[in-house]
Amino acid sequence: MDLILEGLWSLAIAAAQLFLQPFYYIAIIITMLIYRRQVVLERRLFHVRLHGWGRQTWRTVLGGLLAGLAVSLVFVFLGMNLTWEGLLCLWAVTLLFMLLRVRYLCLAYAVGSLGVIQFIIHFFPDLSGTGGIYEVVRIIRELDIPALLCLVGLLHIAEGLLVRWQGASFAGPLFYEGKRGRLVGGYQMQSLWPVPLFLMIPAQTAGGVLPWTPLFGGEAWQGGFGMMALPIMMGFSEMTTGLLPKDKARVSSGRLLAYGVLVLVLALGSVWWSPLVLVASLIAWLLHEGLVWYSRHEEQQRSPLFVHPPGGLKVLAILPGSPAEELGIQPGETIIKVNGVPVPTKEELHAALRINPAFCKLEVQNLAGESKFLQRAIYAGDHHQLGAILAPDELAPAAVRLQPLSLWQLLRPKRSARTTEAGRGPASLIAEPSTASVTVPPSDGPAAGA
Repeated sequence: MDLILEGLWSLAIAAAQLFLQPFYYIAIIITMLIYRRQVVLERRLFHVRLHGWGRQTWRTVLGGLLAGLAVSLVFVFLGMNLTWEGLLCLWAVTLLFMLLRVRYLCLAYAVGSLGVIQFIIHFFPDLSGTGGIYEVVRIIRELDIPALLCLVGLLHIAEGLLVRWQGASFAGPLFYEGKRGRLVGGYQMQSLWPVPLFLMIPAQTAGGVLPWTPLFGGEAWQGGFGMMALPIMMGFSEMTTGLLPKDKARVSSGRLLAYGVLVLVLALGSVWWSPLVLVASLIAWLLHEGLVWYSRHEEQQRSPLFVHPPGGLKVLAILPGSPAEELGIQPGETIIKVNGVPVPTKEELHAALRINPAFCKLEVQNLAGESKFLQRAIYAGDHHQLGAILAPDELAPAAVRLQPLSLWQLLRPKRSARTTEAGRGPASLIAEPSTASVTVPPSDGPAAGA
């Protein structure tokens, strides 16, 4: 009982430290800015708001909290011998990668690189002395790389599950510049999860000793244990023009889960065969980059799904609570006729809806190519397209162009999400597709040996 109370007390102290320092709140604010920018883009392109940035923010905060608690629970048995110096080193490397490209904020790049550097340093055991460079060498040499690689693997497993759970629901429809300058419809799937971690670390205390010995840390656990609060951010960003959001989320989720499991297995195996540390470090770096590249290449090879076929109008998205949603129209389906009139263009759709201003009958072709017949009364105030957002045509006012997203663009979404008049080409900006797990500096929790 005393050990349980001590553990709960350490957890309470770590939680208090988490909420008393700013980094967790910064993560939430960045998440909010991402979703706020998505709403601005929707208003610019479609003159409506499909998502509420406040609701999206709190859903991701809840998802990140659940993920953090789950990963923290696993690390009760894995443990991590991590010092304040080691965490500062990890954060410094992460920031250096960020200067090259924002998506390199992913923890996999920093940990993988440090694992390779540590492996090289082990070939120079006499590399010691006093001064800046020797101090950095000592810190890198003492890093618990296998435990950090386990953290990378577990975080990507958690990210894969969150993408499966929430990824499709946060997808935002957009107009993209496709091949040969043709505009096509698509989705930007972008989510950030602020994740609070509570890592159990060995620490010199006057309290009890754990009845089990965590996998990492060895004899250091004989001196007691403590909790370290470590807020991080996990991020997921993909675009798709050839798949529905739920299908893209399922594919991306499966790859993230496989990646996380592979890194985790290799990191655990390094406990018994140390050369696997180098293999896991290289896999964490190279395979992560390979997944990003392959996703882009695969998307370029797919035929666009959201383009108008001959004689119909392809549905890109449906407004929540609209007549189209009540009728059961789904994204990816094609409107063929309205009130018995073929509608190959938007203008003819609007004209067909005006034939009977109080009622409408639709013929819609589903994703299987089968026709379904729908009907509904029309009321004052209903959306002029029944709430269906259609794929772009040659008169679309603007599209998005994939470019890296900066903090300035997040703070000034109306300026960065600018549009142009019809016929002048795409000008809106959006972040490049990537996946990322972003660390932030930890709270002042107990360090190993403190």
